[in-house]
Amino acid sequence: MRWNRMKTATVVSAAVALSLVAACGGPKATPGGSSSNGGAATPEANAAVGKIFNPSDKKGGTLRMAITENWDSTDPGDTYYGLSWNLARNYVRPLMMFKSAPGAEGAKPVPDLAEAPGVPSDGAKTWTYKIRKGVKFEDGTEVTSKDVKYGVARSLDKATLPNGPTYFNDFLLDVPKDYSVYKDKTLAGVAKAIETPDANTIVFHLNKPFASFDYFAQLPSTAPVPQAKDTGAKYKEHPIATGPYKFETYDSNKGFSLVRNTSYDAATDPDSGRKALPDKITVAFNVNGTDIDNRLIAGDLDVDIAGTGVQPETQAKVLADPKLKAHTDNVAASRLNFTVLNTQVPPLDNVHCRKAILYAADHEGYQRAYGGPIGGDIATNMMPPLVTGAQKFDDYGFETDKNGNVDKAKDELKQCGQPNGFPMNISYRADRAKEKAVAETLQQSLKKAGIILTTKPYPTGDYLKLYAGKPDFAKANKLGMIIYSWGADWGDGFGFLSQIVDSRTIRATGGNSNLGVRIPEVDAMIDKALTTTDEAARNAIWVDVDKKVMSEANVLPGTWAKGLLYRPDTLANVFSNDGQNMYDYAGIGLAQK
Repeated sequence: MRWNRMKTATVVSAAVALSLVAACGGPKATPGGSSSNGGAATPEANAAVGKIFNPSDKKGGTLRMAITENWDSTDPGDTYYGLSWNLARNYVRPLMMFKSAPGAEGAKPVPDLAEAPGVPSDGAKTWTYKIRKGVKFEDGTEVTSKDVKYGVARSLDKATLPNGPTYFNDFLLDVPKDYSVYKDKTLAGVAKAIETPDANTIVFHLNKPFASFDYFAQLPSTAPVPQAKDTGAKYKEHPIATGPYKFETYDSNKGFSLVRNTSYDAATDPDSGRKALPDKITVAFNVNGTDIDNRLIAGDLDVDIAGTGVQPETQAKVLADPKLKAHTDNVAASRLNFTVLNTQVPPLDNVHCRKAILYAADHEGYQRAYGGPIGGDIATNMMPPLVTGAQKFDDYGFETDKNGNVDKAKDELKQCGQPNGFPMNISYRADRAKEKAVAETLQQSLKKAGIILTTKPYPTGDYLKLYAGKPDFAKANKLGMIIYSWGADWGDGFGFLSQIVDSRTIRATGGNSNLGVRIPEVDAMIDKALTTTDEAARNAIWVDVDKKVMSEANVLPGTWAKGLLYRPDTLANVFSNDGQNMYDYAGIGLAQK
């Protein structure tokens, strides 16, 4: 998932629990911590990593969040940022959700709108869910299975809602390629794919078996949407709430606020772990990254919603001060910071030109852009070590030649017919200081081999919809190198790799997560993995996928990510988990004086 878009979990068929950090067995106070009243607690470094710091059930107050720029969407059917999936659990209820709990418990999909996990039949090609009775929209109308069907069906329209994942497009039975509920008001086009035999039952029919469908069921797009109130691309301004909060205000330039949803009944929500502690949640857009850090330290802000960690200059400051360091949590993630080499932009259609970039790159500089070792390890291949079955390999010698190998780069340039190098554009998200630093680092290191980069910043909110993720724009504007970040939707090879290396997920309309990997052999290996029931054999195929993409030099891996989060004294019941890899926004509260 896009980062901030990351979801990590276990694979149902393998029942494997991923652990990024040591998880505690329950809500224990940290050494020197408080009792469960959410009052003052003694800060300690990593006190909220996989365990609860300052446990509390106290409700009240306003949780203040901020981000440097708006993200793709607050529409549950049109979003693919990890922070967004995390926050959306406060205002919508998908069929399943990652439990709001610390550590490995937070990577488990548990029933939310559904009464229980899905029931498979027909060799895992059919999945049935029962909808809880008594769940209501914010206007008091009871949710039915038809609302869930409509929510999923509308997310298939990648022209109107381009940002979400393509899992349902790829797996649902006989769905037309360019399907749109806005043209098919009766939903006849999904009649074979989704059935609602009664008000509390929904049945999904797939075109191929998928044993881990509960992970699809935890996607925000399974949250119910009342068809009569769907406003298409404007639905993000006020998604109709089923969770404990509803939208009060929304301004695409300034931010939005959530207030309590009086139609939410906690009795219908026994499994999710939601706390709904704040009375109100505010999110401010377009706030300078350093200002966010300074406000966190001053106690004038509660959460940097991006969840990727403080800015590099702030990191140096807090690590040098023991009192400030005690307020930090260094959270590991199944996430890769990387750069895609777009084969549609010559001369990157030649593998040797792509390999020249991999050899010339300053890998230590890439790591430094994300804060050095505390911000992540140098990535030598794609799959992070925390993904189940991942194997580390270093075919290009990134760890040996941490600052690049110009001689090898020049040799590859000769082989691709560009002995003097070539010019190339490199894109990044304009508000991401770390991505800008990556672009500048690569600009300096590749220049030594004669590869001259021109930086191209674009707005985060439309980076994938209109710019880097829109194939015709990327090609026309010669975006040969696209800086990006990706975290696992869940923690196996499929959950990490499929959306960024399967060429069949690339859509001409934009909103893509695969920004240029087009390898037929990889597509075939993905299909083979989906039909391989033996876990060890399946994991080995995903390693082969990783190796194939690296052998074709379609990706320049940067770092396997960690984030240094700042935890102000204003927070209570704060923890990270393996499902969010940042603070869990469905459990967090405010310290009560």
